[in-house]
Amino acid sequence: MTLDQLDTQRHITETPSGPISYVDVGDGPPALFIHGVGLSNLLWRGVIAGVSDMRRCLALDLPLHGHSPARPDQDFSVRALGQLLDEFCESLDLDAVDLVANDTGGAIAQVFAARHPQRIRSLTLTNCDTRDNLPPEGFLPTVELAAQGQLAPFGVQLVETPELARTGPLGAGYEDPAHLSDDLVRAYLTPVVGDLSRGRQFERCLTALVNQDLVDIEPLLAKLTAPTLLVWGTGDELFPTSFAYWLRDLIPGATEVVEIPGAKLFFPDERPDDLIPHLRRHWAATA
Repeated sequence: MTLDQLDTQRHITETPSGPISYVDVGDGPPALFIHGVGLSNLLWRGVIAGVSDMRRCLALDLPLHGHSPARPDQDFSVRALGQLLDEFCESLDLDAVDLVANDTGGAIAQVFAARHPQRIRSLTLTNCDTRDNLPPEGFLPTVELAAQGQLAPFGVQLVETPELARTGPLGAGYEDPAHLSDDLVRAYLTPVVGDLSRGRQFERCLTALVNQDLVDIEPLLAKLTAPTLLVWGTGDELFPTSFAYWLRDLIPGATEVVEIPGAKLFFPDERPDDLIPHLRRHWAATA
């Protein structure tokens, strides 16, 4: 599914946290896809193409990302964004969803699932933050740049020169950064760092990532019985497979970790065919 094809399926819904852009593709029970900071729902386009025959696939853009605007006072904490997912489901009258998440989206999904377990029919987490790894150690230099107000000017350069993004933190999430075309780099980065004003908001977004938000929900996550699948790329330096097994041991509904050899953080974009069959199997089993 191309960028243009996905945009033809785009909608807007109003929530108490602000307007949220999302794509809506396919038929069946709803599946909700969550991306991490710095990207957008475009991350899921290949996966959606492979599962839309068995699920109504809803992939939202977090505030400031993709086509979702951010308020000047937007709360970018994973706690607040977890609540936004509940508001999103409420706005579309979604009772229970198959939740799928990656990167920071996985932390947001954990908060949402822990605090609103009645909304979760099943949960699938790919490489993502866990307690004591929010933000991950390898990402701390970027967060420090944001805290110092130095990230926004650099972000504008990334949009103007996509090759810099391919050799920087964004490209590091791919086995082959050449997968990031100039159009895809700009589609991901323009909303968050395309100018200094957006870049300043993105700096606020990154500095809002605090470990305490995951510490607070750990007791609730330890009671989550929704069928949970962990699909983890083994080539990811930010989120090693040990975090997947930690989640498996914490969440009662989690029974399996599937390792994707060599895959890096953004493998749902780069290698969607390595996630699709596991999602289909997981959903069929939970039906």
